[in-house]
Amino acid sequence: MSLRVYRLGVLALFAAWITAAVAQTDPLPSWNDGPAKQAIIAFVTDTTREGSSDFIPEPERIATFDNDGTLWIEQPAYVQLAFAVDRLKALAPLHPEWKDKQPFKAVLEGGMAALAASGEHGAVEIIAATHAGMTNEEFRRIVKEWLATAKHPRFDRRYDELVYQPMLEVLAYMRANRFKTFIVSGGGAEFIRAFAEDRYGIPPEQIVGSRISTKFERRDGQPTLFRLPQVDFVDDGPGKPVGIEQLIGRRPVAAFGNSDGDLEMLQWTTETGKRRLGAILHHTDGEREYAYDRDTIFGRLDKALEAAALDRWIVIDMKGEWKTVFPAEKR
Repeated sequence: MSLRVYRLGVLALFAAWITAAVAQTDPLPSWNDGPAKQAIIAFVTDTTREGSSDFIPEPERIATFDNDGTLWIEQPAYVQLAFAVDRLKALAPLHPEWKDKQPFKAVLEGGMAALAASGEHGAVEIIAATHAGMTNEEFRRIVKEWLATAKHPRFDRRYDELVYQPMLEVLAYMRANRFKTFIVSGGGAEFIRAFAEDRYGIPPEQIVGSRISTKFERRDGQPTLFRLPQVDFVDDGPGKPVGIEQLIGRRPVAAFGNSDGDLEMLQWTTETGKRRLGAILHHTDGEREYAYDRDTIFGRLDKALEAAALDRWIVIDMKGEWKTVFPAEKR
């Protein structure tokens, strides 16, 4: 072997070692090396380094994440609404009156499109009817059973497979740096608790969501919490800071969202005069996922996109910033 060939071989091995080392130390490998990734890493680095002027003590490291459209897919409709439609159809034989009563009649005949057309009031009525009449444990079991078989109409994959791989990495990266991660969602808290720990590593006590009323009862001699067909709290828009204060009790230092429903949470988090992180996921990839902002029923992004420039939030361009969207493996 000539000296030149030997040197080339050593250089090749060294280059491979450097590449492997970089891959192991990159906390966000599914992100392109763009401004969003750099800003997230810079924020975590600066706020966790002792002696930094931006240092945040561990107890104050609260990071909140919207769920629909931020951690998993929300098109062509929120996953919980797809569950509600399927649940309505399953319960319909027990409720013959629904055939002639709106919005039940329309949804039974038209499915998701009819539910979207029914507006917020119709959606609330459908959810109240399909999510109540059982204990929380029974409800979570039903959700888990549905998620085990229900598939997305476009991607033909289970809904809980359509979580965003780059955001899973952000969750893991922040937890590795002693941030406590919470979901703050307009979706139902108990619905999210059925899968969040498994898919996101976020336990039930770190879920802030909308709630229906529950009542303590003894059934068959056992204490239970029974779900009632009425909405108790809507954790969306201005409700998000309220829910955060009520259930977390600390103001977040980082918040991630994707729609106008996250506007107030991002404002509450970042408008403090201190180093804070606000991020908006902008759905710009119609090939790998969906491209939408102002012209959509679900996940509308308008006011929050304008506020991002004013409050200097990160706008994550999905098409440009992400190497991949969904995890490669199927469950």
